[in-house]
Amino acid sequence: MIWITLSNLFHMIRNECRYCSVKSKAAKKLKDMETDVLSFNCALTSFKKGDVLIKQGMLSTNVVYLRSGLTKLHIEGPYGDQIVRIVKAPGYLGLPTTFGDKINQYSITAIDEVEACFIDITTFRKLLYSNPDFSYEIIIDICRNELEIYNRCVNRSQKQLRGKIADVILEMSGPIYDSDSFTIPISQEEIGNLIDSSRESVSRIFAEFEKDKIISVSGKKIEIKKKESLLMISAKG
Repeated sequence: MIWITLSNLFHMIRNECRYCSVKSKAAKKLKDMETDVLSFNCALTSFKKGDVLIKQGMLSTNVVYLRSGLTKLHIEGPYGDQIVRIVKAPGYLGLPTTFGDKINQYSITAIDEVEACFIDITTFRKLLYSNPDFSYEIIIDICRNELEIYNRCVNRSQKQLRGKIADVILEMSGPIYDSDSFTIPISQEEIGNLIDSSRESVSRIFAEFEKDKIISVSGKKIEIKKKESLLMISAKG
């Protein structure tokens, strides 16, 4: 029989962040003592599809580190809810409010099973101040996300619908699932919202792609048959 003393249990909990299997590049720059501080001020939480991790308009008290799963970042505007992008783990959420506005400017909702660490924002700020290597990696992360949003804005405004749909399928098969066969985690209505189109238009383009034998569709499951064709459609917009 293995006995775990309170002291050992405390030590195991305290050092949980040290041995995290999906530790961020930034967290790897922390010293052991700083990692322990992070552990003391961090809570791991599980979410189901549809659960809200960050709520627009609420006071920001945490930075969220997405350990596993997929989420959607969306903003409530004057004419309804707008999906900005799909976010895959691992990665940080809520970084813009770390030194910016104290109020969350967008919502984050789980679109499948999600695990996330909620880090006390005051602790996170102190680590940014005390460890320049940690800060550098966080800045890189913010810059990467900002550039991605710029590219999405250009594609939304300049590409035709077929190009936009091709982009969505390629993103799902590449960065998100790393497979030419996958199940889309959002509805056609949400895809339309993501690319500023209607559900009917999205359904029509999917049907055209299937007719042209570029993809096969079975419910929400998609298999890419002609990737080169998709890449060409995406490139031409």
